[in-house]
Amino acid sequence: MSSISLTNNDPSDHYEDEADTYGVGQLDDEAPRQFKVLMLNDDFTPMDFVVDVLMHFFSMDEAQATTTMLEVHHRGKAVCGIFSREIAETKAHMVINCAKQNDHPLRCVIEPE
Repeated sequence: MSSISLTNNDPSDHYEDEADTYGVGQLDDEAPRQFKVLMLNDDFTPMDFVVDVLMHFFSMDEAQATTTMLEVHHRGKAVCGIFSREIAETKAHMVINCAKQNDHPLRCVIEPE
């Protein structure tokens, strides 16, 4: 397996849609809105790197990570996890930074569940 380098924290990378009203007017008994982190397929990122990323950032075991990687490869995308908006944004950002640091075009996006 390849090793993942995790030292790049580029503050210029950010997410759009800051004006979203997430949480505004939310009642105390309502569960916070959840967001899916989706990994997108590309033709360049090595499969073993994707497996390593899934294990590291999404706490998957090797079997789960391999299954998810194959879903990304065959279907074009796969859900890596479901989180609060802040956690989903952070995880997607960390994956993108890690991929950039390792010269891979791997992408993650978030969308409401």
